[in-house]
Formats: sequence, C-alpha cells, structure tokens
Amino acid sequence: MRTLLALAATAVINGCGVETATTAATAASIKKQELQEGQKTMQRAQQKIDGAMQQVQQRAATTD
Repeated sequence: MRTLLALAATAVINGCGVETATTAATAASIKKQELQEGQKTMQRAQQKIDGAMQQVQQRAATTD
C-alpha cells in the first residue's frame, strides 16, 4: 500500500513538473513573439523619423 501511495505521489509531482515546464516554454514563446513585434514597431518608427528628418533637411536646403 505504501509503495502504491509513493508511486501515486511521484506521478503527481512529475506531472506538475511537466505542466510547469510546458507553461514556461509557452510563456517564453509568447515573450519572444512580443519582442519581435516590438522590434518591428521600433524599426517602423525609426523609418518614419528618418523620413521626417529628410524632409526637414530638404526644406532647410531649399530655404537657404
């Protein structure tokens, strides 16, 4: 009986470990995707800033 309880307890503990590992892997995957999306957003913003700066420089050059 004790052996059966020990095996059951071991199975429950191992099951929790698998669930925790799966949850951690899923969270890491989500964070990676969020990071990639953030980098894309930052690149688009930088392109807009660069374009605006070029326009300012062109206007300044034509004003001189």
